[in-house]
Amino acid sequence: MYIETIMTSDVLMVEENTKMTHLAGLMQAKRIRHIPVTDADGRLQGVLSHRDVQKASPSDITTLSAGEVNYLLSKLTARDIMHRNVVSCSPKTLVEDAACLIREHTIGCLPVVENDKLVGIITSVDLLDFFLDITGCNEPDAARLSIQLKDQKGALSKLLACLDELGGYVVSVMTPQHNQNDEEGLRHVVLRFKADDPQGVRQQLGDHGYTVVTETYPKG
Repeated sequence: MYIETIMTSDVLMVEENTKMTHLAGLMQAKRIRHIPVTDADGRLQGVLSHRDVQKASPSDITTLSAGEVNYLLSKLTARDIMHRNVVSCSPKTLVEDAACLIREHTIGCLPVVENDKLVGIITSVDLLDFFLDITGCNEPDAARLSIQLKDQKGALSKLLACLDELGGYVVSVMTPQHNQNDEEGLRHVVLRFKADDPQGVRQQLGDHGYTVVTETYPKG
C-alpha cells in the first residue's frame, strides 16, 4: 500500500514569512503538531513542529517586559525557526518504507512531495492508525487467538485452511518471524477472525492439534 492512500492531502501549510505569533495560535486552534513551510509556489522549504514553536517562545520566568516579548516575537518568522533539512517521501512510497524513515530519523512526520510540490503529509499517528487497522484492532466483533506453529513451509496455510473449514472468517493475520519467547523451530501466529461461535472454533482448533497460547473474544 502506498502513502497516498493514508496521507492527509488537505495540508495546513504556511509560507516562510509567517509570523511566530500567528504560528502558535494556528497550531493550537487546529490542534496539530507539525506544519510544512512552503514558498509562494508550494515548494517545500522546511517543517515546523510544536516543539520548535515552544523553544522559540519566551520562558515564563523571563525578565523581559510584555512589550519587549511582543516586540521580539513580532520579528520572528517561520523561516527563522523551521527545520530546513527535511526528510520527505513521494506519494508512491510504500507505507512500511515511510515508517522506516520516521523510525530511522526519529521524526514525527513526513511531508509528501511530488514534482517539487507539497501534496500531503503523513505523521506517526497516521501510521499508528494504519497499524491498528491492518491488525484488525478496530474490529470489535473479531476474536483474537495467538497460536503456536511449527516454523516450516506450509504450516500457516494449513492453519488458515482449517480455520476456514471450521467456519471462521479471517480478519487479519500476523506472524513475526522472530520472537524471543518462542522455542526454537516454533513461531507465533496472531489471528483475528469472526465466527458464529468463536469459542467453539477455538475448541475445534485445539482438537486438530493446534496450541492456543492466548485468546480474547468479543464482549457480549
